[in-house]
Amino acid sequence: MMDKPMVAISTDFLTSFASLPKQKQGKATEFFNKFRTNPNSPGINYEKIDEGIDKNICSVRIDDTYRAIVVRCPDTNVYMLLWVDHHDEAYAWAKRKKCSINKVTGGVQVFDVQEVAVEKQIEKETIFAAYADDQLIRMGLPEEQIPMIKSIESMDEFYAMKKSIPEDAYEGLEWLAHGFDYDEVIETLYEDEAEQVKDDDFAVALQSDSSKKSFVIVDGEEELKRIMAEPLEKWRIFLHPTQRKIVNRDYSGPARVLGGAGTGKTVVAMHRAKRLASDLPLGKRVLFTTYTRNLADDIRENLRKIASMDQMKKIEVINLDAWVASFLRDQGYEYNISYGDELDKIWDDAIAQAGGSLDYTKNFYIDEWIKVVEAQEAYTKEKYVKASRIGRGLRLDRIKRMKVWAVFAEYMNLMDEKKLRDCEFAMYECRIILEKQFSSGRYESVIVDEGQDLSPSAFRLIRALAGEAHKNDIFIVGDAHQRIYRNKAVLSKCGINVRGRARKLRINYRTTEEIRKYAFGLLKGVSFDDMDEEYDDGDNCQSLTHGEKPVVQKFNTPEDEMEFIVKEIKELEAAGVPRKDICLVARTHKLINGYKDGLRNSGIDVFEITTNKVDDRSRDEVRIATMHRVKGLEFNYIFAAGVNNKALPNGVRSDFSDDVSLEEFETEEKCLLYVALTRARAGAYVTCYGTMSNLIV
Repeated sequence: MMDKPMVAISTDFLTSFASLPKQKQGKATEFFNKFRTNPNSPGINYEKIDEGIDKNICSVRIDDTYRAIVVRCPDTNVYMLLWVDHHDEAYAWAKRKKCSINKVTGGVQVFDVQEVAVEKQIEKETIFAAYADDQLIRMGLPEEQIPMIKSIESMDEFYAMKKSIPEDAYEGLEWLAHGFDYDEVIETLYEDEAEQVKDDDFAVALQSDSSKKSFVIVDGEEELKRIMAEPLEKWRIFLHPTQRKIVNRDYSGPARVLGGAGTGKTVVAMHRAKRLASDLPLGKRVLFTTYTRNLADDIRENLRKIASMDQMKKIEVINLDAWVASFLRDQGYEYNISYGDELDKIWDDAIAQAGGSLDYTKNFYIDEWIKVVEAQEAYTKEKYVKASRIGRGLRLDRIKRMKVWAVFAEYMNLMDEKKLRDCEFAMYECRIILEKQFSSGRYESVIVDEGQDLSPSAFRLIRALAGEAHKNDIFIVGDAHQRIYRNKAVLSKCGINVRGRARKLRINYRTTEEIRKYAFGLLKGVSFDDMDEEYDDGDNCQSLTHGEKPVVQKFNTPEDEMEFIVKEIKELEAAGVPRKDICLVARTHKLINGYKDGLRNSGIDVFEITTNKVDDRSRDEVRIATMHRVKGLEFNYIFAAGVNNKALPNGVRSDFSDDVSLEEFETEEKCLLYVALTRARAGAYVTCYGTMSNLIV
C-alpha cells in the first residue's frame, strides 16, 4: 500500500463538474482539494451504490443534495473521481458502471454493463456481427460488453451508447462502423502492445498511455485549481496515445505531422514545445512560430495554460513575419517591410512602366514573382531565365521571360527607391545575415504551426534558425487542405528532410462527422500535396462526435438572409448557447461591416476579430470575422454568410492569365470556406442572398 494517496480525475468527472451551478462548483472544488489531501479523513463518508454492480464504486457527500462518484480501490491508496451530480442523477449514472483494468490496453476503463436479451444476441443483421470476439477485445472492448455491442442494429443505436462504452474501444468501433478495414484500424489506433498490468494494480495502470487520455493524476492544489478553472478545455490535460507518442518521441532530425482540421495538430505542437522546453538548460530556447499574428497570440495564451513559468521563459512564440521585422530592425536594416495596398501600387507602377507589349494581368506578375522568383531565389535576370516554371499554366519562351523580367527589375527598383521590401525578400535577406553571423542556429528547436501556409523562403529561414540538422531540431504541423494563401513549399528543397519522420493524425476532436464530411466535400476532385512532393488524402480520418448536417439556405434579399440569421442566433441563445460560442464569418470586410450592422440593429452584441484584435473570451458577444481571421479558432456554431457567386470566389476570370492560375485561385477559395466551416464544433450554417456560390456542392 502506498503511503501517499494517489487521486485521479476522469474526463467524465470534468464534464459533469462543468455542468454544475457555479455555487456548487465552488463547494465541489473545496471538497475535492480536501479529498485529494486525505481521502481517508473521518469527515468523508463513503456510501454504497444501491444495486451497483461494482462494489469499488461508491459516492461521497458534497453537500445536502450533491454527490461525487468515486472508485476506492481495496487495500490500496488509489482513488478515482468519476462523476459529480445531484444525488439521484449521480446514483443513476453509477448504478451499471464498472471500473477495471483492460488486459489488452493496460489502461483503466469505466463502462456500463448491460443485460442483452438472448433473441437479440443472435440477430444476424447487426453492425458488428461479422467481427470475432477476440477482434473486438483486441480493440480494448471489455468482454462484458461484447453481447451488447453485437446486438447493435443501427448507427443511431450505436451513437446512443457512446457514453456507455470505453473511449478507446468506441473509437475503433466507430471506424469499423464507417467501413474502415479492421487491420487499418488496429494499425492506426492500437499499433502498440501494452505492458501487462495486474488486474488490481490501478496505480500502475493509471500511468499508462491508454489511461492518460481519460485520467489525470492530481499532484497539488495549484494543479487542481488550474484544472477546475477550465474543466472543458480537456486538450490542456489529456492527449490521445497517438498524440502523446508524437509529443514525447525524440526525432533524429526534422519531423512533420499532417492532419485534417480538428485533429489536434496545434495541441500536439504546443505540448511538444512544453516537453522540449522542459528538457532544455537555462539559456537555450525553443521558437514556436506560425504564419499570422492572430494565431501566434492565441497559441501564446494557450501555452500559458499548460506550461509553467520556467517553461514559458524558454519558449518564444511569434509569427515569422514579426520575428523577421524585429531581427532586421536590430541589425540596422534600412528597409521597411510592406504589405497589401502599398505593394499593389508598386506593382501597378512597375507594370505601367515596363510592361511593354505583354498583355498579362497583375495577378500573373505577382504569382510569377512568388512561385518562381522568390520560391527559387531567382533575383537576377540570369537566374530567372534559367528557373523552372513547371506547373505554371502560361508558357514563356526566353524572349518573353526577358520582357517579364523587365517588370520585375522595375518592381525591385521602385522598392529600393521607397526603401521597402516585401516580406519574402526580407526573409531572404534575413537568412543571409543569419548564416553569416550564427552558423550554429539561434534556437535549439523550431516548432512550426500551419506549415502549409509558409513559403520556401520561410522554410529556408527556419532551417537557418535551427542550424544544421540535429536531434529534435524542427517540428512542423500542417494540412494542405487548409492552405489559404499563395505560398507553397517543398520541404526537401528547403533543406528540411522529413523522410522517415512523417506522421499523420486521423481522429477529429472538434467537428461533428456531419460537418466534417460536408466541408471536405467542398474539396472533392482537388489533389493536395503533403508539403514534400507526395499526395495527402485528408479524408482518411474520422470524427468522434455527431450532430445535424449543415444548414444550407438561399434567400432572395440581404434582408431575408439577415432575418434568418438573427432568428437562428436567438434560438441558439434561448437553448443556452453563449453568444461568444457563435461566430459569423464572411469573405470580405465589406460584407462583415453589413452583417455587423444588421446584428447590432437586431439587438445582438457583436465582437469583431481583426488582425490587430484577437478573440477576447471574457466578452459574451457574437463573434464576427472574415474567413481568413478565424483560422486556428473554434466555436460551437459557425454562420458562413454571404456565400454567393459574387463574394466567393472573390475574383473574376479576367484577373487570371491562364486556366491553371484560375484553378489554383478557386482551390484557395474552396479551402477558405473549408477552414471557416471546420471551426464549428456542433453546428454550421451556409447562407446567401441571390445566387449561391458555384463552390457549394
